[in-house]
Amino acid sequence: MAKEALSSQEIDDRLAALPEWSLEDGKITRNYRLTDHFAATAMVVHVARIQQELNHHSDLTLGYNTVDVAVNSHDVGGITERDFDLAARVEEIAPTHGAL
Repeated sequence: MAKEALSSQEIDDRLAALPEWSLEDGKITRNYRLTDHFAATAMVVHVARIQQELNHHSDLTLGYNTVDVAVNSHDVGGITERDFDLAARVEEIAPTHGAL
């Protein structure tokens, strides 16, 4: 997969497929609310496993019952397909943790 930064239009097009995600400070971001701290922590661990599998890592912030995800490709100085692949995988597993 090419490691090129996507254009603004390409980012907007891909964000349309991830409606709860947004572009903030050069990263695609999403906030998840969960039932409690244990569920939020379990989701962070699950996301960490996916990141290891993809060899691509996001910024994760764990709150009492929240998980914030922010991702971009530091090596190319922008947002790439890899970022959207990671975001899509996080979206797939989030409901299994009761994320809203």
